[in-house]
Amino acid sequence: QVQPVESGGGSVQAGGSLRLSCAASGRTLTSYGMGWFRQAPGKEREFVSAVNWSGGNTYYADSVKGRFTISRDGVKNTVYLQMNSLLPEDTGVYYCAAGWSGTYYEPREYRYWGQGTQVTVSS
Repeated sequence: QVQPVESGGGSVQAGGSLRLSCAASGRTLTSYGMGWFRQAPGKEREFVSAVNWSGGNTYYADSVKGRFTISRDGVKNTVYLQMNSLLPEDTGVYYCAAGWSGTYYEPREYRYWGQGTQVTVSS
C-alpha cells in the first residue's frame, strides 16, 4: 500500500512559482509511475503531468508545457512538480497519484491518490 502525501500548495500572484512535493508513507515510490492532476471548482479532474518509474519519460498537458516540470528523487522517495509562470487558470486542488499502468493521463489508471493541496493564483 502506498499513501501519497502532497505539500507545497499556496497562494501566489500570476507569474509566480510554486513547487509541489509528493512524498509517500508505506512503500517506496521508485517502482511506480507517478502523476499530477488538478481539479478546479465545478470541473472534472484533469491531467497535468506524469513521470514513469525510472524518471526517464515525462509527460505534460499542453496547457502546462514549458511552464511546469515534473521530477522524482529516488533517495528522498519524493516526486516534485515545479510550477513557473503561473496563471489564474492554474488554480485548483492538485493531486498526486501513483501506480499508473497503461494510459498515464487517465485518472482511472492510477491506484493510489493523495488528499490534494490547494493552489490559488490571483491575477
